[in-house]
Amino acid sequence: MWLAPFLLLATSFVQPSIQQDGNTSTTYPGTTYPNAVSPNPAAAVDATFSPPYYPSPWGSGAADWASAYAKATAFVSQLTLIEKINLTTGVGWEGERCVGQNGAIPRLGFRSMCMQDSPVGVRDTDFNSVFPAGVNVAATFDRGLAYARGQAMGAEHQMKGSDVQLGPVAGPLGRSPEGGRNWEGFSPDPALTGVLFAQTIQGIQSSGVIACGKHYIGNEQEHFRQSGESAGDGFTISDSISANIDDATLHELYLWPWADAVRAGVGSIMCSYNQINNSYACQNSHTLNYLLKGELGFQGFVISDWSAQHSGVSSALAGLDMTMPGDTVFDSGRSFWGANLTIAILNGTVPQWRLDDMATRIIAAWYYVGRDRTSIPINFDSWTTDTFGYEHFYADVGYTLINEHVDVRQEHGDLIREIGSASTVLLKNTNNTLPLTGKEKFTTVFGNDAGDNPLGPNGCPDRGCDNGTLGMAWGSGSANFPYLVTPETAIQNEVVSNNGVFQSITNNFAAMQIQALAGQASVAIVFVNADSGEGYIDVDGNIGDRNNLTLWDNGDVLVTNVSALCNNTILVIHSTGPVLIGNYSSNPNITAILWAGIPGEQSGNSIADVLYGRVNPSAKLPFTMAETRKDYGTDILYIPNEGTGAPQTNFTEGVFIDYRALDRANTTPVYEFGFGLSYTKFSYSNLKVTGMRNSSVYTPTTGSTAAAPTLGSISNDSADYLFPANMTQVPFYIYPYLNYTDLATAANTTDYGDNSFVNAGSQDGSPQPLIAAGGAPGGNPELYDVLYQVTATITNTGSLPGAEVPQLYVSLGGPYDPKIVLRNFEKLSIQPNMTTTFTADITRRDISNWDTVSQNWFISNYTKTVYVGSSSRTLPLSATLS
Repeated sequence: MWLAPFLLLATSFVQPSIQQDGNTSTTYPGTTYPNAVSPNPAAAVDATFSPPYYPSPWGSGAADWASAYAKATAFVSQLTLIEKINLTTGVGWEGERCVGQNGAIPRLGFRSMCMQDSPVGVRDTDFNSVFPAGVNVAATFDRGLAYARGQAMGAEHQMKGSDVQLGPVAGPLGRSPEGGRNWEGFSPDPALTGVLFAQTIQGIQSSGVIACGKHYIGNEQEHFRQSGESAGDGFTISDSISANIDDATLHELYLWPWADAVRAGVGSIMCSYNQINNSYACQNSHTLNYLLKGELGFQGFVISDWSAQHSGVSSALAGLDMTMPGDTVFDSGRSFWGANLTIAILNGTVPQWRLDDMATRIIAAWYYVGRDRTSIPINFDSWTTDTFGYEHFYADVGYTLINEHVDVRQEHGDLIREIGSASTVLLKNTNNTLPLTGKEKFTTVFGNDAGDNPLGPNGCPDRGCDNGTLGMAWGSGSANFPYLVTPETAIQNEVVSNNGVFQSITNNFAAMQIQALAGQASVAIVFVNADSGEGYIDVDGNIGDRNNLTLWDNGDVLVTNVSALCNNTILVIHSTGPVLIGNYSSNPNITAILWAGIPGEQSGNSIADVLYGRVNPSAKLPFTMAETRKDYGTDILYIPNEGTGAPQTNFTEGVFIDYRALDRANTTPVYEFGFGLSYTKFSYSNLKVTGMRNSSVYTPTTGSTAAAPTLGSISNDSADYLFPANMTQVPFYIYPYLNYTDLATAANTTDYGDNSFVNAGSQDGSPQPLIAAGGAPGGNPELYDVLYQVTATITNTGSLPGAEVPQLYVSLGGPYDPKIVLRNFEKLSIQPNMTTTFTADITRRDISNWDTVSQNWFISNYTKTVYVGSSSRTLPLSATLS
């Protein structure tokens, strides 16, 4: 076989390092590179203070929530004070069988609600599926697959007895490519995330399970999200990191997908660990009361991330509806709510209407998705897979049957395999190297990422390692594999079925053996990865967030060495986000490159389907592959920058993240956002734009709400709320009962009676003015008016059936606007030599900017241009919007 002469030199073979390449870089001390700061004056506004907004809006049963609210109101009206507080407060970490459960209402036959991870399946159990990550769904650009995945995940949660699936994810959005949990979400583009976020939510809830969108909002890095966790990593900080985001950026970028989620009817939303503008997310009255419940008209309940609650009364008045897991510190037996919320209601610090609204929102979400019809008993235990054990795990109380080992997978493996292949992005394909025939003379596979984890697919708790192929990243967003089909196995099966020769090396450091085998290969398929995850796990010095964007486990050395000896090297990348591959895109010996993301349990079969042509690739990059780390303009804060105070991240880049940053800087990417090849070819023609209605008409919402409803009456006699005399208490369990009739004694605090922290207006249940940009779930209904319809002709000019994703971008035209922003897309399957019509709507919201003064959306006078093409840098069709 031919080899480039310079690659034959023995000195060209790079020796592996002892440490994993890509995990030892010097950390970057800031978060926005100097040349990436937004030119918009709005982004330069001091965003270190979050303005208060009170009272917390009460749910109204708006839109299609009316029936659920009517049922919830009737239910909550029957409840005692104790029962209402039981709904709002978790029973404590490891107190029951799910990762989070609130108190039950036995009198009415209402069992404790089960809140269970994760956004890729049912966590901490067995006989469940592991679905591809959110970033893979984004790469499909396929609304139908997003919905189908959500529906299948919801079905598995439902069959396990889970009431709330803790997912999907739109926070982090993906401000920085190194962000540890970006893979749980979809894309740094808000429109792509918003569409797929909403489709996933509707899919989950169609299976009768409440979806919990998370993590709201500004949760863009793992470092310093919690002071206690940071102490374990050697950093002393007093408070969690603050994401300081200006009002325009918040609306035009980070809040965008949450509007789509609320409009889609999401039942619950999880507030995050971080602070926003120096106010904790779970007691930030501006983001919870004003934006989420006021402007966006959210009708469901706000649930805290686990131990993200930092106060009792303040968080209740600021819009938190349920605290999880209920205890202030895991297994402490203490709670900000529980008995403390009972005291706050009795002494009037928290008005009854606020508690009634909390309870109503929780029960309304329960009815909204049909839990009154679909709820079954919980049949698993999060803390052990033993069949018998303690119902109250931490307390060692209630030995009984705790795991029924119910197999909930159905035929979901087929869907997982389909999504895995549909999300595999073909980045390079020199001279139609792919698809392979399966009859190549000598097929070789290289890389730790191709093989098994020697400890087993679940051998590392919460997938907290990088051993073997990267089917799932780490953290609470993971789930236990029922099996993991490796690329090595799938490719071997393919080759052997064709009587071919196959050999593999899955030790990236076996330099001599790799050199010997690579020189014999007809085709060398190299698998590499880059992992990340949640901040409570440190993998090779990566504290959730990646330290850099290079390949892990000596991957770059592996690629260099194999491609030096085989002129038909195919590179497959499993990663949680962008990696630096510029050298490989131009290497003539690397004939094909594929990005396969985090594909779940069917990983090997999915990639084999693409490699061997059973599936024609149609995926598109949901992020940019840049030439350098600096090109992205944003980064992670790795070192505290306020001494021992709360670290501060100023989002001074504004809306310019990912492709928007590179466009603004006129920087050429290696592979742009939205890019992806096919085994066939497509052409674009015949763009038409039709105006649908007068774009000058937009009516701000006016009027007032009704007064806050008070449901039922409660006794103000504290003696009625003492622990029942005949009750056996479970140790460390969170109860709503009091230990003393004297409220000051029961509160057990030295500053009882000091209400100076209670904000003005926070207890006011009188009618409140509606927010101009609000008016319905998702915001002002007129934002979703269709102003233009765009059509274009897409033709398959190749010889194979395939699917293409036409993408519609808009230039808003202003001096501070991105060059273009994605606003719509559609996946179209087209036969060879056939054409189809791409049709997309442009709504008022799509061409609007946020006005910080009027606190509303407006369409600027700048010329608006629509573009249609196959990626953010290949846009052959354009027209001016008149």
